[in-house]
Amino acid sequence: MDPSMEDQPIAVARANISKLHNAVQLLRRVYFLTSRGTREAAVVPVDLGELIQEVGGADSAAAILKRHINAAEAPSR
Repeated sequence: MDPSMEDQPIAVARANISKLHNAVQLLRRVYFLTSRGTREAAVVPVDLGELIQEVGGADSAAAILKRHINAAEAPSR
């Protein structure tokens, strides 16, 4: 496992789960698990996962973040 790479093939992540866990927990990294080069899941620090649950799940969290990004990109008057 190359901890500097965001994308980690599922088989590599499985073989190096302890390293992956340490990088997420200690370094607060986010990793994407891939299959045939396609991102299929993410491993995130626990506090981020708990926040996602608190706002109603991944779809709700994504909608909140998109609104925030759009508001930040809007020209101010």
